[in-house]
Amino acid sequence: MLEELVTAGVALACTGTVYLMAAARVVKQYERGVVLRLGRLVSEVREPGFTMIVPIVDRLRKVNMQIVTMPVPAQEGITRDNVTVRVDAVVYFKVVDAADAVIRVEDYRFAVSQMAQTSLRSIIGKSELDDLLSNREKLNQGLELMMDSPAIGWGVTVDRVEIKDVSLPETMKRSMARQAEATRDRRARVINADAELQASKKLAEAAAAMSDQPAALQLRLLQTVVAVAAEKNSTLVLPFPVELLRFLERSGLQAQAQTEAAEAAETERAGGRRPAAPAAPRAPRTPVEHGAEAALPPELADLPPVEDLP
Repeated sequence: MLEELVTAGVALACTGTVYLMAAARVVKQYERGVVLRLGRLVSEVREPGFTMIVPIVDRLRKVNMQIVTMPVPAQEGITRDNVTVRVDAVVYFKVVDAADAVIRVEDYRFAVSQMAQTSLRSIIGKSELDDLLSNREKLNQGLELMMDSPAIGWGVTVDRVEIKDVSLPETMKRSMARQAEATRDRRARVINADAELQASKKLAEAAAAMSDQPAALQLRLLQTVVAVAAEKNSTLVLPFPVELLRFLERSGLQAQAQTEAAEAAETERAGGRRPAAPAAPRAPRTPVEHGAEAALPPELADLPPVEDLP
Protein backbone atom coordinates (compact mmCIF):
# COMPACT_ATOMS: atom_id res chain seq x y z
CA MET A 1 0.00 0.00 0.00
CA LEU A 2 2.78 2.37 0.87
CA GLU A 3 4.57 1.60 -2.33
CA GLU A 4 1.44 2.37 -4.34
CA LEU A 5 1.08 5.71 -2.59
CA VAL A 6 4.72 6.55 -3.24
CA THR A 7 4.37 5.56 -6.89
CA ALA A 8 1.20 7.63 -7.26
CA GLY A 9 2.90 10.60 -5.61
CA VAL A 10 5.90 10.34 -7.88
CA ALA A 11 3.65 10.05 -10.93
CA LEU A 12 1.62 13.04 -9.79
CA ALA A 13 4.76 15.05 -9.20
CA CYS A 14 6.08 14.14 -12.64
CA THR A 15 2.76 15.04 -14.21
CA GLY A 16 2.74 18.38 -12.40
CA THR A 17 6.29 19.06 -13.49
CA VAL A 18 5.50 18.25 -17.08
CA TYR A 19 2.38 20.41 -16.89
CA LEU A 20 4.30 23.33 -15.46
CA MET A 21 6.96 22.97 -18.09
CA ALA A 22 4.33 22.92 -20.81
CA ALA A 23 2.30 25.79 -19.37
CA ALA A 24 5.09 28.12 -18.25
CA ARG A 25 6.02 30.99 -20.58
CA VAL A 26 8.33 33.97 -20.23
CA VAL A 27 7.50 37.22 -22.03
CA LYS A 28 10.45 39.57 -22.45
CA GLN A 29 10.34 43.24 -21.60
CA TYR A 30 10.07 44.41 -25.22
CA GLU A 31 7.38 41.83 -26.09
CA ARG A 32 3.68 41.32 -25.51
CA GLY A 33 1.92 37.93 -25.47
CA VAL A 34 -1.31 37.25 -27.39
CA VAL A 35 -3.15 34.09 -26.29
CA LEU A 36 -5.45 32.16 -28.64
CA ARG A 37 -7.60 29.65 -26.72
CA LEU A 38 -9.13 27.07 -29.03
CA GLY A 39 -8.60 29.52 -31.86
CA ARG A 40 -10.32 32.43 -30.13
CA LEU A 41 -8.57 35.53 -28.87
CA VAL A 42 -8.28 35.94 -25.13
CA SER A 43 -8.95 39.57 -24.38
CA GLU A 44 -6.11 39.87 -21.91
CA VAL A 45 -2.70 40.58 -23.46
CA ARG A 46 0.10 39.06 -21.41
CA GLU A 47 2.53 41.59 -20.00
CA PRO A 48 6.30 41.05 -19.70
CA GLY A 49 7.38 38.48 -17.16
CA PHE A 50 6.36 34.94 -16.18
CA THR A 51 2.93 33.76 -17.35
CA MET A 52 0.97 30.50 -17.58
CA ILE A 53 -1.18 29.06 -20.35
CA VAL A 54 -3.28 25.95 -20.66
CA PRO A 55 -1.27 23.36 -22.55
CA ILE A 56 -2.76 22.01 -25.77
CA VAL A 57 -5.68 24.45 -25.46
CA ASP A 58 -3.85 27.77 -25.60
CA ARG A 59 -1.38 29.13 -28.13
CA LEU A 60 0.83 32.05 -27.17
CA ARG A 61 2.21 34.39 -29.82
CA LYS A 62 4.82 36.92 -28.85
CA VAL A 63 4.82 40.30 -30.63
CA ASN A 64 7.89 42.55 -30.68
CA MET A 65 7.02 46.10 -29.59
CA GLN A 66 10.36 47.67 -30.52
CA ILE A 67 10.79 50.23 -33.30
CA VAL A 68 11.59 48.36 -36.50
CA THR A 69 13.93 49.84 -39.12
CA MET A 70 12.92 48.58 -42.56
CA PRO A 71 14.75 49.61 -45.76
CA VAL A 72 12.52 50.18 -48.75
CA PRO A 73 13.96 48.79 -52.02
CA ALA A 74 14.81 51.37 -54.67
CA GLN A 75 11.78 52.27 -56.75
CA GLU A 76 12.08 53.58 -60.30
CA GLY A 77 9.53 56.11 -61.47
CA ILE A 78 8.89 59.17 -63.60
CA THR A 79 8.48 62.52 -61.89
CA ARG A 80 5.87 65.08 -62.79
CA ASP A 81 8.40 66.92 -65.01
CA ASN A 82 9.17 63.68 -66.95
CA VAL A 83 12.50 62.71 -65.39
CA THR A 84 13.27 59.05 -64.66
CA VAL A 85 14.69 58.56 -61.15
CA ARG A 86 15.37 55.77 -58.68
CA VAL A 87 14.51 56.50 -55.05
CA ASP A 88 15.00 54.38 -51.96
CA ALA A 89 13.86 55.12 -48.41
CA VAL A 90 13.84 53.87 -44.81
CA VAL A 91 10.72 53.30 -42.70
CA TYR A 92 10.66 53.37 -38.88
CA PHE A 93 7.54 51.80 -37.37
CA LYS A 94 6.42 49.92 -34.27
CA VAL A 95 3.48 47.86 -33.01
CA VAL A 96 1.16 49.66 -30.61
CA ASP A 97 -1.60 47.01 -30.39
CA ALA A 98 -0.30 43.44 -30.26
CA ALA A 99 -3.76 41.87 -30.66
CA ASP A 100 -4.55 43.80 -33.86
CA ALA A 101 -1.09 43.02 -35.28
CA VAL A 102 -1.83 39.30 -34.86
CA ILE A 103 -5.51 39.17 -35.75
CA ARG A 104 -6.09 41.84 -38.43
CA VAL A 105 -3.12 41.23 -40.70
CA GLU A 106 -1.32 38.06 -41.68
CA ASP A 107 2.22 39.50 -41.64
CA TYR A 108 2.42 43.10 -40.58
CA ARG A 109 6.09 43.45 -41.62
CA PHE A 110 5.39 42.35 -45.18
CA ALA A 111 2.29 44.56 -45.29
CA VAL A 112 4.24 47.62 -44.17
CA SER A 113 6.99 46.90 -46.71
CA GLN A 114 4.55 46.66 -49.63
CA MET A 115 2.69 49.76 -48.52
CA ALA A 116 5.96 51.69 -48.30
CA GLN A 117 6.92 50.73 -51.86
CA THR A 118 3.57 51.73 -53.34
CA SER A 119 3.51 55.00 -51.39
CA LEU A 120 7.03 55.81 -52.55
CA ARG A 121 6.06 55.26 -56.18
CA SER A 122 3.03 57.49 -55.71
CA ILE A 123 5.14 60.28 -54.19
CA ILE A 124 7.62 60.08 -57.10
CA GLY A 125 4.83 60.51 -59.65
CA LYS A 126 3.34 63.51 -57.82
CA SER A 127 6.61 65.37 -57.22
CA GLU A 128 9.06 67.27 -59.36
CA LEU A 129 12.79 66.65 -59.54
CA ASP A 130 13.68 69.80 -57.61
CA ASP A 131 11.39 68.73 -54.76
CA LEU A 132 13.05 65.30 -54.57
CA LEU A 133 16.48 66.90 -54.37
CA SER A 134 15.89 69.91 -52.11
CA ASN A 135 12.49 69.60 -50.40
CA ARG A 136 12.72 66.14 -48.85
CA GLU A 137 11.22 67.08 -45.50
CA LYS A 138 7.87 67.81 -47.09
CA LEU A 139 8.00 64.56 -49.06
CA ASN A 140 8.89 62.61 -45.93
CA GLN A 141 5.86 64.01 -44.15
CA GLY A 142 3.65 63.12 -47.12
CA LEU A 143 4.97 59.56 -47.11
CA GLU A 144 4.38 59.24 -43.38
CA LEU A 145 0.77 60.37 -43.69
CA MET A 146 0.10 58.02 -46.62
CA MET A 147 1.46 55.03 -44.70
CA ASP A 148 0.13 55.83 -41.25
CA SER A 149 -3.56 55.90 -42.19
CA PRO A 150 -3.93 52.19 -43.17
CA ALA A 151 -1.29 51.02 -40.68
CA ILE A 152 -3.37 52.20 -37.71
CA GLY A 153 -5.94 49.48 -38.46
CA TRP A 154 -3.19 46.84 -38.24
CA GLY A 155 -2.08 47.93 -34.78
CA VAL A 156 1.05 49.53 -36.28
CA THR A 157 2.10 53.17 -36.23
CA VAL A 158 4.67 54.68 -38.59
CA ASP A 159 7.16 56.69 -36.58
CA ARG A 160 9.17 58.24 -39.43
CA VAL A 161 9.93 57.86 -43.14
CA GLU A 162 13.17 59.09 -44.69
CA ILE A 163 14.09 59.29 -48.39
CA LYS A 164 17.64 58.00 -48.43
CA ASP A 165 18.96 58.41 -51.96
CA VAL A 166 17.84 59.75 -55.34
CA SER A 167 19.66 58.31 -58.37
CA LEU A 168 19.60 60.36 -61.59
CA PRO A 169 20.56 59.40 -65.15
CA GLU A 170 24.07 60.37 -66.25
CA THR A 171 22.76 62.78 -68.90
CA MET A 172 20.72 64.60 -66.28
CA LYS A 173 23.74 64.82 -63.97
CA ARG A 174 25.84 66.38 -66.74
CA SER A 175 23.07 68.85 -67.58
CA MET A 176 22.74 69.89 -63.95
CA ALA A 177 26.52 70.26 -63.67
CA ARG A 178 26.59 72.54 -66.74
CA GLN A 179 23.71 74.57 -65.34
CA ALA A 180 25.45 75.00 -62.00
CA GLU A 181 28.70 75.97 -63.73
CA ALA A 182 26.92 78.57 -65.87
CA THR A 183 25.21 80.00 -62.79
CA ARG A 184 28.55 80.26 -60.96
CA ASP A 185 30.16 81.90 -64.00
CA ARG A 186 27.34 84.45 -64.28
CA ARG A 187 27.61 85.25 -60.59
CA ALA A 188 31.38 85.70 -60.86
CA ARG A 189 31.01 88.07 -63.81
CA VAL A 190 28.40 90.15 -62.02
CA ILE A 191 30.63 90.40 -58.94
CA ASN A 192 33.63 91.35 -61.10
CA ALA A 193 31.62 94.05 -62.91
CA ASP A 194 30.38 95.42 -59.59
CA ALA A 195 33.96 95.52 -58.30
CA GLU A 196 35.10 97.39 -61.41
CA LEU A 197 32.29 99.93 -60.97
CA GLN A 198 33.20 100.55 -57.33
CA ALA A 199 36.89 100.79 -58.20
CA SER A 200 36.19 103.34 -60.92
CA LYS A 201 34.19 105.47 -58.49
CA LYS A 202 36.99 105.34 -55.93
CA LEU A 203 39.59 106.20 -58.59
CA ALA A 204 37.50 109.18 -59.67
CA GLU A 205 37.34 110.39 -56.07
CA ALA A 206 41.10 109.88 -55.71
CA ALA A 207 41.77 111.83 -58.91
CA ALA A 208 39.58 114.68 -57.68
CA ALA A 209 41.48 114.76 -54.38
CA MET A 210 44.89 114.67 -56.09
CA SER A 211 43.94 117.48 -58.48
CA ASP A 212 43.65 119.83 -55.49
CA GLN A 213 47.11 118.84 -54.22
CA PRO A 214 49.61 118.24 -57.09
CA ALA A 215 52.20 116.99 -54.62
CA ALA A 216 49.94 114.04 -53.76
CA LEU A 217 50.30 112.71 -57.29
CA GLN A 218 54.08 112.84 -57.01
CA LEU A 219 53.98 111.01 -53.68
CA ARG A 220 51.71 108.35 -55.15
CA LEU A 221 54.16 107.92 -58.03
CA LEU A 222 57.01 107.40 -55.59
CA GLN A 223 54.96 104.84 -53.64
CA THR A 224 54.32 102.91 -56.87
CA VAL A 225 58.03 102.86 -57.64
CA VAL A 226 58.79 101.54 -54.15
CA ALA A 227 56.15 98.82 -54.53
CA VAL A 228 57.58 97.70 -57.87
CA ALA A 229 61.15 97.64 -56.53
CA ALA A 230 60.19 95.77 -53.34
CA GLU A 231 61.03 92.37 -54.78
CA LYS A 232 64.43 91.36 -56.07
CA ASN A 233 64.04 91.62 -59.82
CA SER A 234 65.79 93.11 -62.81
CA THR A 235 62.93 95.37 -63.83
CA LEU A 236 63.90 99.00 -64.44
CA VAL A 237 61.11 101.53 -63.97
CA LEU A 238 61.45 105.05 -65.39
CA PRO A 239 58.43 107.10 -64.40
CA PHE A 240 57.50 110.06 -66.55
CA PRO A 241 55.28 112.64 -64.89
CA VAL A 242 52.14 113.51 -66.77
CA GLU A 243 53.00 117.20 -66.47
CA LEU A 244 56.16 116.61 -68.52
CA LEU A 245 54.19 115.02 -71.32
CA ARG A 246 51.70 117.86 -71.25
CA PHE A 247 54.59 120.41 -71.35
CA LEU A 248 56.07 118.71 -74.40
CA GLU A 249 52.69 118.68 -76.07
CA ARG A 250 52.19 122.39 -75.43
CA SER A 251 55.72 123.15 -76.67
CA GLY A 252 55.03 121.29 -79.91
CA LEU A 253 51.80 123.18 -80.46
CA GLN A 254 53.52 126.53 -79.81
CA ALA A 255 56.36 125.71 -82.23
CA GLN A 256 53.86 124.76 -84.92
CA ALA A 257 51.94 128.01 -84.37
CA GLN A 258 55.15 130.08 -84.63
CA THR A 259 56.14 128.31 -87.86
CA GLU A 260 52.76 129.03 -89.41
CA ALA A 261 52.95 132.68 -88.33
CA ALA A 262 56.44 133.06 -89.86
CA GLU A 263 55.29 131.54 -93.13
CA ALA A 264 52.29 133.89 -93.21
CA ALA A 265 54.55 136.94 -92.59
CA GLU A 266 56.99 135.92 -95.33
CA THR A 267 54.09 135.46 -97.74
CA GLU A 268 52.87 139.01 -97.02
CA ARG A 269 56.37 140.46 -97.57
CA ALA A 270 56.67 138.64 -100.90
CA GLY A 271 53.64 140.46 -102.26
CA GLY A 272 50.95 138.00 -101.48
CA ARG A 273 52.61 135.07 -103.32
CA ARG A 274 53.69 132.04 -101.42
CA PRO A 275 57.16 130.76 -102.34
CA ALA A 276 57.11 127.80 -104.60
CA ALA A 277 57.60 124.55 -102.87
CA PRO A 278 60.66 122.60 -103.88
CA ALA A 279 59.93 120.22 -106.69
CA ALA A 280 59.59 116.65 -105.78
CA PRO A 281 61.99 114.27 -107.48
CA ARG A 282 60.43 112.70 -110.53
CA ALA A 283 60.30 109.00 -111.00
CA PRO A 284 62.44 107.59 -113.79
CA ARG A 285 60.66 107.69 -117.09
CA THR A 286 59.66 104.58 -118.89
CA PRO A 287 60.64 103.91 -122.50
CA VAL A 288 57.12 104.84 -123.53
CA GLU A 289 57.50 108.25 -121.90
CA HIS A 290 60.88 108.70 -123.59
CA GLY A 291 59.27 107.96 -126.94
CA ALA A 292 56.48 110.41 -126.30
CA GLU A 293 58.98 113.12 -125.36
CA ALA A 294 60.97 112.48 -128.49
CA ALA A 295 57.83 112.87 -130.53
CA LEU A 296 57.14 116.44 -129.26
CA PRO A 297 57.83 119.39 -131.59
CA PRO A 298 61.00 121.40 -130.93
CA GLU A 299 59.15 124.41 -129.52
CA LEU A 300 57.47 122.29 -126.83
CA ALA A 301 60.43 120.17 -125.92
CA ASP A 302 62.13 122.99 -123.92
CA LEU A 303 59.07 123.66 -121.65
CA PRO A 304 59.47 122.86 -117.91
CA PRO A 305 57.62 119.91 -116.43
CA VAL A 306 54.07 120.34 -115.18
CA GLU A 307 55.13 119.92 -111.56
CA ASP A 308 57.49 122.96 -111.87
CA LEU A 309 54.88 125.34 -113.21
CA PRO A 310 53.65 128.06 -110.81
